[in-house]
Amino acid sequence: MVRIAFPLAFAALVAAGAAQAETMAIDLAIKDHRFQPETVTIPAGEKVKLMVHNQDATPEEFESYELNREKIIPGNSKAVVFVGPLDPGEYPFFGEFNQDTAQGRVVVE
Repeated sequence: MVRIAFPLAFAALVAAGAAQAETMAIDLAIKDHRFQPETVTIPAGEKVKLMVHNQDATPEEFESYELNREKIIPGNSKAVVFVGPLDPGEYPFFGEFNQDTAQGRVVVE
């Protein structure tokens, strides 16, 4: 019985670890110096991968004091920004190079 139970328990642990290892990914675009969508909602307590696609020809800097993130994204390119795990609340972000128009927020529920 032990010979069967151990491999089954090990397989269950490996499967559970693989399920936990998957990180939620959310697409976020920069177009016409604006973030699209402007609001991103994510679950509390989970790490999330923001897939930022700068569709403008000029660079933009994803920045958030509250998220403690800062990343320059060249024109017509993509970047990944990891956030979380976070407590419930709202976390603003902005484009450093176009602060008047490039603004958004992460809502954590």
